[in-house]
Amino acid sequence: MPREQKSPKEGDFIAIQSYKHDGSLHRVWRDTMVLKNGENSLIGCNNHTLVTEDDGRHWVTREPALVYFHKHYWFNVVAMIREDGIAYYCNLASPYVLDKEALKYIDYDLDVKVFPDGRRKLLDADEYLAFSKRWNYGPEIDRILKRNVRILVDWIDNEKGPFSKAFIAIWYERYLALSRQQ
Repeated sequence: MPREQKSPKEGDFIAIQSYKHDGSLHRVWRDTMVLKNGENSLIGCNNHTLVTEDDGRHWVTREPALVYFHKHYWFNVVAMIREDGIAYYCNLASPYVLDKEALKYIDYDLDVKVFPDGRRKLLDADEYLAFSKRWNYGPEIDRILKRNVRILVDWIDNEKGPFSKAFIAIWYERYLALSRQQ
């Protein structure tokens, strides 16, 4: 009888795997510290984390970044903690699943970048159009993503969830406390 997989808890490290719509592996973050693994969301932190691209290239994240994933929203948020303020990189992506191997999601190419001064920019619209045709995302995926872009913009405008200064302060402090215990 197979053993039940334990869910990662606060302070554990997990891998994050990003896939493309066709099922191909896109990118892997090796060690993300879990700060909260709730019923519907997972909050973690990357800090100088090894990242492997689909072509085998490797790089290491430059600064601490809180990551926020939700089981019902088609986006995830990376809050990069920089000297000049918080910069956000928001991926339009499927809700995550968590298995014994990693936290996994499908990346749908579109991204929203929010700069420390509050400016924001939609990125990779051309890539989204190309992959949408190539892999036939279809009208349902398009509707879901457009609806989730509106939700994401509302969160940004109203400083909800990971866009709240309090969220960043609480979870970054929790990361620092857990790091000291390691």
